[in-house]
Amino acid sequence: MALSPCRNSAPAGSLRSSVVRLERPLSMGSATKQAAAAAATAVSPHARSKSTSAMPLLRRSSSATRFRDDAEGRVRVAVRLRPRNAEELVADADFGDYVELMPELKRLKLRKNNWDSETFQFDEVLTETASQKRVYEVVAKPVVESVLEGYNGTVMAYGQTGTGKTFTLGRLGKEDTADRGIMVRAMEDILADVSSEQDAVTVSYLQLYMETVQDLLAPEKDNISIGEDPKTGDVSLPGVTLYEVRDQKSFVELLQIGEANRFAANTKLNTESSRSHAILLVNVKKTVKPKQDRELAALNENVSTLQLSKGHKIPMVRKSKLIIVDLAGSERVHKSGSEGHTLEEAKYINLSLTALGKCINALAENSPHVPIRDSKLTRLLRDSFGGTARTSLLITIGPSPRHRGETTSTILFGQRAMRVENMVKLREEFDYKSLCRKLETEVDRLIVENERQSQAVLDTEEEMERKIQEAQQSVIEAENKLTKALEESAAERSHLQKEHAETVHKLEQERALRETLEKELKDSIQNLHCQREKQMQSERARYHKELEDYKQRHQQVETELNKRLEMECSQKDALEKKLKEAEYLMEQKGKNEIMLLASQCKELSFLKEKAEKELQDLKSKTSLMTKQLEEENVGLLEKVDSLGHELEEQSKQNKHLEYEVKNLKQKLLQLSFEADETRKSLDREPARISVGSDSPLMNSHKPLQMHESPNSQRATIAKLFEQVGLHKILSLLDSPDMDVRVHALKVVANLASEEANQKKIVEVGGLKSLLDLLQSSEDETIRRVAAGAVANLAMNETNQELIMAQGGIRLLAIAGSDAEDPQTLRMVAGALANLCGNDKLQSKLSKEGGIKALLAMGQCRHNDVLAQVARGLANFAKCESRAVARGNKRERSLLIDDGALPWIVSNANSEAPTVRRHLELALCHLAQHVNARDLIDANALSELLRISTEGSREDIRSLASRTLGASAIFQPK
Repeated sequence: MALSPCRNSAPAGSLRSSVVRLERPLSMGSATKQAAAAAATAVSPHARSKSTSAMPLLRRSSSATRFRDDAEGRVRVAVRLRPRNAEELVADADFGDYVELMPELKRLKLRKNNWDSETFQFDEVLTETASQKRVYEVVAKPVVESVLEGYNGTVMAYGQTGTGKTFTLGRLGKEDTADRGIMVRAMEDILADVSSEQDAVTVSYLQLYMETVQDLLAPEKDNISIGEDPKTGDVSLPGVTLYEVRDQKSFVELLQIGEANRFAANTKLNTESSRSHAILLVNVKKTVKPKQDRELAALNENVSTLQLSKGHKIPMVRKSKLIIVDLAGSERVHKSGSEGHTLEEAKYINLSLTALGKCINALAENSPHVPIRDSKLTRLLRDSFGGTARTSLLITIGPSPRHRGETTSTILFGQRAMRVENMVKLREEFDYKSLCRKLETEVDRLIVENERQSQAVLDTEEEMERKIQEAQQSVIEAENKLTKALEESAAERSHLQKEHAETVHKLEQERALRETLEKELKDSIQNLHCQREKQMQSERARYHKELEDYKQRHQQVETELNKRLEMECSQKDALEKKLKEAEYLMEQKGKNEIMLLASQCKELSFLKEKAEKELQDLKSKTSLMTKQLEEENVGLLEKVDSLGHELEEQSKQNKHLEYEVKNLKQKLLQLSFEADETRKSLDREPARISVGSDSPLMNSHKPLQMHESPNSQRATIAKLFEQVGLHKILSLLDSPDMDVRVHALKVVANLASEEANQKKIVEVGGLKSLLDLLQSSEDETIRRVAAGAVANLAMNETNQELIMAQGGIRLLAIAGSDAEDPQTLRMVAGALANLCGNDKLQSKLSKEGGIKALLAMGQCRHNDVLAQVARGLANFAKCESRAVARGNKRERSLLIDDGALPWIVSNANSEAPTVRRHLELALCHLAQHVNARDLIDANALSELLRISTEGSREDIRSLASRTLGASAIFQPK
């Protein structure tokens, strides 16, 4: 969250000593202008002696033309009429319209009877159909623009209880952006106009409850004192908490916190009546760039004018304040039905509003005494009525004639407020501190530069003197060297001649040595060739030996076949002998035996021919294999060399792959370590605001956004994904190292949280890998992270069908039944809850036990698990309700068939807001006419009636009411 608390720790006089405050009226008459010009040009010595630090500077504001001439400085009042509610439409059916609006004339008419009425004139008249944007542009936008130009501003709503003050001012507009109130729209315009680097916007949110000022953003501060500057009369709250706002989201979260801590009660006039005055303070600090053609001058203690250069103009700071006041509604006890503590609250509300009315009456009548100190409300609004702020008042009224007295009182209050005049002043300050710091920095830089240049001059002079001395010394040394060189030249000439002769002798020796070395090199080359030939011969001999062995094996086979042939020939002779015996016995044994023997002889002859043919084929195959062996013998040498090269390349690739796997493991470990450290630091970060369990900030199980947010972790994961690739990350899911598998699985889960990566993960088989891990792994951590990744993928409708087709529901149900850790159950329940929101998967989800698995996980009393289970049941019930509305479903609900209704009824009034909201929504969707009888049998009708009146949200209460009214079974007979 982009906000940071800051407090006013500096004393009140510290700012006044360093800056010059310029307070100037918005507009002046000609006489005032002449007086101001005379005072600026000619200052008497006596006046100069009294003025020590500042001189007022008067000028006309450019924003003055935006308001009408007759309303400059006056409190502008607009009236807004609330539409009739259902109760008033019934109760006032026999009465005519009591209030008549004439927006084109900006008039309002109150009818006393059929022939008499009273007309009132206002600055703006807003009908019951006026939009929130129209109300903001008419009432608050001119004030906001004045605040951005340096003027204080106030926007306040006054009216009877239940006429729409809080709706107009504090509506957040989450469900419908068109319903945003003045607070949200004003902050949007302010943040759009200020600069995040130079300007600052701080916010405080207070309530005045029973004459005590309480901080809505820090409820422990329940009695804040009100201070006043004796010189300027400015009102301050020393103990209030200031929050610096950077974006609109953080401001809306602050308003939610404040509204949760504000006192409200149920009365006959309003179901949620505010019992305190809410005050939103917005402080705007803007830095104004001085114009190019304007030369600023500052006065020193002797009143001498110090002219500044164009590069050092005095910076100008504008500080303004916007106050938005949501007053508690005025009410009469006999109409509101207040009793006990609510009655005491009503007394204090009416007392403070009465004190405000007295002050406005005194200001409107120009009374010499204004009773500002009668109430803390009037003290806080001291600058808004009769002060220096631009004020817009919105009075809200109702259309019902039953509240004629309250409506008339409200309109008269607005009429009196229109007579109050304010002296609107622009607050500008010269920021001498920043100018002084800038000039001191410039002076220090010039001093350092001057010292550096002086030192450089001294160093240059010393260097020149040193070089002159060195030059003189070098000249003397050169003369000495020259004389020595002449003397040594003769001796050196003779020495060189001797060296020349020695060099010639050495060259001849080297030539002879070179010839010897060349001869030895040739001999070594020949020896290498011989060794290579011997090695090749040995290889050939080895291959020939292997060939001979192969031939011998074939000869053995051939010998065995010859033996077999001889045996068959002997069998043939034996058969011929038997044939002769058969001829001899033919007459005795008969013709049948002769025929049998003849067939046996034919078979034997056929076998003989077959054996001879196989022998010939074997011989041909042997010769063919011999030729192939010879050809293979030639190619084996080439293959040996190629295999050697391939083995070397393979070893290099293996080393490279091992290096990549090692780096990938290190990156995964580092990424997991950073993620764990980020999570630990987020867990150690204390909550800056203490709120109840109903606060929107506490319902989200994410910590407040800090400077080191989890976005840095996502950026690191995305960078790793681009560098490594998804295939390699998924391959690490099968790593034998458990830590590597866990870290890789965490990376996949984080990638699956981004919609852009989900399609890639599914295309490369990531979903199947996650489901396999969910099925096969016994480690609790792996199953938890895998379930979380599946839950992320299940947010996409296409992925939901793939998960269903691959048996994901059954695997998730098994994982939920085996898990004991609440976080694992939360991940599994979240995945099933996402699948429950698909209309196409309803029946299959029930058949495969998804609903029963959710109900089983609901036995865990952990709030996070219960929230996911309730969300899944609500999604399922919403899909069934939509099918019934379209006419596609008429049978009984699958949730009721699976036994979910008793669990929903028993937990619908849970203390956890998230669980309660989802189960209330599920029960409302189940209450269709096809399920109405089941709800009555399960005693759910009373719970449905409770939701229609006490539901957690307004839309759920409306849905319950519509459901009860739409079904004939629920109607009393």
